[in-house]
Amino acid sequence: MAKRVKVVLNEDVLSLGKDGDLVEVAPGYARNFLLPYGKALPVTPAVMKQVAHRRAKQIEQEAALKQEAIDFQTALVTIGRFSIKKQIGEDDVLFGSVTNGDIAEAIQEATKKEVDRRNITVPEIHRTGKYKAQVKLHSEVTAEINIEVISY
Repeated sequence: MAKRVKVVLNEDVLSLGKDGDLVEVAPGYARNFLLPYGKALPVTPAVMKQVAHRRAKQIEQEAALKQEAIDFQTALVTIGRFSIKKQIGEDDVLFGSVTNGDIAEAIQEATKKEVDRRNITVPEIHRTGKYKAQVKLHSEVTAEINIEVISY
């Protein structure tokens, strides 16, 4: 049986690992595919030091993004309520419904910061009134905002 070779990946390789991972592969796979195409580097102390440095930087960046999301969550809670104007018919029933795109526009108008509409969870809204929606700002940070639907 052939001996395995350890390499550090330079980029994501399907069904093998992600950028910066230390993996063991067959020597032929490393010699004929990973190393010539620049997808991996052989393991040396210098390369391991670079990987550790890159991971430390990545952890710092993730912490900064999480802190930014927490700050934005605080700003959304401070604002309190977002008003959305919709056309209504009889008995305060809306023509259509309030979508996550409408809420994203209201947030952008109030905060001047863009929020992806796909990260907003909206209950079914077909009448005027007050509602709550969830905005996912980060994988670990979710804000609950108050929405008031009014007629124009």
